Amino acid sequence: MTQLPQIRSRMRDLHLTDEVPLIAQLAKYAALSEADRETIVVNAAALVEQIRGDKNPGMMEVFLSEYGLSNSEGIALMCLAEALLRVPDAQTMDDLIEDKLTDRGWAEHVGKSDSNLVNASTWALMLTGKVLDEADEPGVFSAMRGLVKRMGEPVIRRAVRAAMKEMGNQFVLGETIQDAVKRGAKRKTQGYTYSYDMLGEAALTDADARVFTKAYADAIAHLAKHSTNKHVRNNPGISIKLSALFPRYELAHKPAVMDVLVKRLRDLVLMACEANMGLNIDAEEADRLDLSLDIIADVLADPRLVGWDGFGVVVQAYGKRCSTVLDYLYELSGQLDRKIMVRLVKGAYWDTEIKLAQVEALTDFPVFTKKCGTDISYISCARKLLNMADRIYPQFATHNAHSVHAILHMAKDQRFEFQRLHGMGGALYDHVMVDRDIRCRIYAPVGVHDDLLAYLVRRLLENGANSSFVNKILDDETPARAVVADPFSAWNAALADDTWVTKPADIYQPERKNSLGFDINSVTEMTRIDAARNAFHTTTWNVTAQLAKGKPSGGVDSIINPADETDILGTAQRASVTDIERAIAAAKPWNAPQAERALVLNKIADLYEENFGELFAILSREAGKTLNDAISEIREAVDFLRYYAAQSASFASRAPQGKFVCISPWNFPLAIFTGQISAALATGNAVLAKPAEPTPIIATRVVELMYAAGVPHSALQLLIGTGAEIGATLVASPNIDGVCFTGSTTTAKRINSAMAASGNPSAPLIAETGGLNAMIVDSTALPEQAIRDIVASSFQSAGQRCSALRMLYVQSDVAEKFLTMLYGAMDELVADTPWLANVDLGPVITDVAAQGIQSHIDTARAENRILHQSNVPDGAKFIRPTAIRVNGIADMKEEIFGPVLHVATFKADEIPRIVSDINATKYGLTFGVHSRIDARVHDLCNTLNIGNIYVNRNQIGAVVGSQPFGGEGLSGTGPKAGGPDYLSLFVQVEQGEQVPYLAPTLTGKQAQKILDGTPHPERRVLEIENLPGPTGELNVLSTYAKGVILCLGATDEQAAQQAELVRLAGSEPCIAVGMDLNDLSDLTGFAGVILWSDTAAIRLARAALAKRAGALLPLITGTDIARRCILERHVCIDTTAAGGNVALLAAGG
Repeated sequence: MTQLPQIRSRMRDLHLTDEVPLIAQLAKYAALSEADRETIVVNAAALVEQIRGDKNPGMMEVFLSEYGLSNSEGIALMCLAEALLRVPDAQTMDDLIEDKLTDRGWAEHVGKSDSNLVNASTWALMLTGKVLDEADEPGVFSAMRGLVKRMGEPVIRRAVRAAMKEMGNQFVLGETIQDAVKRGAKRKTQGYTYSYDMLGEAALTDADARVFTKAYADAIAHLAKHSTNKHVRNNPGISIKLSALFPRYELAHKPAVMDVLVKRLRDLVLMACEANMGLNIDAEEADRLDLSLDIIADVLADPRLVGWDGFGVVVQAYGKRCSTVLDYLYELSGQLDRKIMVRLVKGAYWDTEIKLAQVEALTDFPVFTKKCGTDISYISCARKLLNMADRIYPQFATHNAHSVHAILHMAKDQRFEFQRLHGMGGALYDHVMVDRDIRCRIYAPVGVHDDLLAYLVRRLLENGANSSFVNKILDDETPARAVVADPFSAWNAALADDTWVTKPADIYQPERKNSLGFDINSVTEMTRIDAARNAFHTTTWNVTAQLAKGKPSGGVDSIINPADETDILGTAQRASVTDIERAIAAAKPWNAPQAERALVLNKIADLYEENFGELFAILSREAGKTLNDAISEIREAVDFLRYYAAQSASFASRAPQGKFVCISPWNFPLAIFTGQISAALATGNAVLAKPAEPTPIIATRVVELMYAAGVPHSALQLLIGTGAEIGATLVASPNIDGVCFTGSTTTAKRINSAMAASGNPSAPLIAETGGLNAMIVDSTALPEQAIRDIVASSFQSAGQRCSALRMLYVQSDVAEKFLTMLYGAMDELVADTPWLANVDLGPVITDVAAQGIQSHIDTARAENRILHQSNVPDGAKFIRPTAIRVNGIADMKEEIFGPVLHVATFKADEIPRIVSDINATKYGLTFGVHSRIDARVHDLCNTLNIGNIYVNRNQIGAVVGSQPFGGEGLSGTGPKAGGPDYLSLFVQVEQGEQVPYLAPTLTGKQAQKILDGTPHPERRVLEIENLPGPTGELNVLSTYAKGVILCLGATDEQAAQQAELVRLAGSEPCIAVGMDLNDLSDLTGFAGVILWSDTAAIRLARAALAKRAGALLPLITGTDIARRCILERHVCIDTTAAGGNVALLAAGG
């Protein structure tokens, strides 16, 4: 009876298990005594000494001994190598070279290496840096610099390109399979065999996948001519990346994977079988491992493969499931009566797995977090493979002398082979092959320069880590025994230290725990998710407004699934205007101690996570949310609850504003709804919450959870109804002490006007409104990376995010190929009912919304500006993802709230114009940039008036506490939600002395002249705060002066006091005591107003400000003005974009 199901179950249990007991089991299985371990170290150290005495120790080793991750030159060189050869235009190339080669300490490395190539490269790089720096230096450097300057930038450009190509040639065997076979002939005469790897990114589009599949087939056809030995192990081999064969190689798309991908792979496998050569399935990301085994089992079962021993699988020892994967492959080969090959590797992209686990908030890591743990796993799994040699031909890929001698010590006389990368480990294996009768296969990358440098940087990063054997092997200052230290001893020492990688749940500790993640790439987790939400697939809910006293008396509406008009979720009873008056009267601030309120908010967060199944179901059926969007939404809501609970301790001594109205949107009916309410409750306010009209069910269910956790009904009331009736009545009430609103800029202005006309004119309005959000992609960007981020930013949530990308600028030098790839990626989006796990794109929320978006698209079609459209199902609310040609952002007159991307091209010297155009819109919510030129990114961050800037990543999905969210100008009032200042407007501040405002003594012209004569503060950072987050990501919150602040007194003494407070806050005061408050509607050149006066004057001033075109300007009536006189701007940088997480890899251990 087969054991395969039980092994798979055991494997899944180990996916995120605790590594400490697992390593103990693996160490036990390795069965190496202390004497064995000492023998291995002695032999490995002797090998290191031999290599150090070698005249040609290997290019990678030489390079990394000079340029590791411990110096800025090495990192800069890797960043330059990663991008340079894909840049087609001269200006960008020059900018990139200058960015990476100036201000570096190249002179320190001249003549230090034993390699002439490394020394020559260092000299050229140093000279280039000095030319670009234009430093004054006498002697030969000055003469050489002058020569290069006279020859001009083209010489520099060609020299650096040539250096990068030469570096790449050291590690890639050939640009074509024909070149690679020819170049590898010499090594074959020395006893080596080859396995070829076709370089390239995972397929983004089906067109990519077809190209990659054909390239593999062509390579196999060529290698078949060289497969002349009857034994597979003596013939060349090839490695196949499954992600190259199908663009949606994901668990959610398993049916399509098992159809399309399996067919393509089977055809390639049959070709390799016919040629009697080896074909290895390469290892990829941890979240694809389980699915890959289904693919392998399906293909290997083909009866046409009987008698062929060339099917191979690559297994990564850093994965916690490695040992059980070997058990599975051994059992499978026995069941099918096959003999297979297994290549055991340490594992690539370790840092990516660590970051992803933290971002997704998995319960643990899928990989070992200590290098010594991976080394123990490798040795243990090597032992297991050697014990499985009756069915598995072991292949051990390593460049580590300790691992080599551990295997030699365990293997005795068994049959196996070593493998190494081309360009690495040459000296090591040359010595071992002389001393021992062993086999070694060279794993040889094949590809053009565009692909090879990204590969090269990855190898440099992984092997340049301080803990890497390759990094240390030629370092004479490191004793040989230290280079090959026993990993078992190192693990025992590690157990006693506290330098472990932070677990995903703890990345925000000690402040709070991370929200719970949901791993949709796990079969076990998806089974749990489906069971939980399927229980509510047909549930109906009949909800009502939640009042502290009495029952609601408004009408009843049916709630219908926007993706399926036959799915009626239930009914919702609205509140009436009369109910609103009663609710305001019954509202009472939550006067429990701050610690008690925080405890309740954390309990609400726990209840959200416990009830995820119902919440997922409602979000899908009521709001049209995909599963991915629902996960993000519940996590954001939980983060808000825990973050504001923690932050509220800083405001424990402050009284709440009183009665706060929270008006939330339909596009985030759980997250923003919860965020607004939790901020108000955390500070002790009474909340009157008006949910969006299309989404009353999710609002009601979470309010019920809030009550269950301990929130008093008098502190939280839910007022279901329309904005025109319920919302307008609430904000116009003089008994309201604050309003929190997320929605359109137009609606925010109406609210402000109502508060001025009849509401509370001193009450704060916190408004987060829309944006015309742009992204710039220059020619240094990695296309595949940028396109993934563009598709997510533009089309996730059907484009119904205020942060969504609306305006894409692509550098014209790369635009044609880039946009073709983008359109192909758009076509891979799956649009359908959002309940299905494989769906990327659901409907827009209402027929009215759909009609508005479609009208915009139809206008563009009539003007022949449609660049591309993807398909969606029939149905009024499904909108085709669309790319529209425009000249630039100036062509966009309004935000199109749907799956529509506007595209323009630009030349490298036009970026300043683009910045000016973006700023001219007066919107300032989000912006994205993909570039490898640090100086360019820095300039953009310093010149754009944008609240949230994202570098080399997507520009949606701001994380609470890491990426405080909110814009400026037409995009919002601040402070940023999920940031350290957000709660400051929910608590009372001391009001200025209410002095009557006297009759005006200044005309409007006189006031404007005073303003015109007031200098605007220079744009400078006032404060910088690095915020917590996952590894490989930099989150920086900065504050800037808001601008000129009008100080209106009402008295001269008050105005002088106000001016001093403004200066202390970093802004520029403008005293204009005696101006006519009505003129505030027309004056220009100021960013806020301070007025300490009576209610009548404050109402008049607010009414005038509300009439202004443009941004909502604050009217400050309190004495605590510092935080009202600043702008918050946040920058999030993916620090791993150019190849890897340098900091994490360099830390080693």
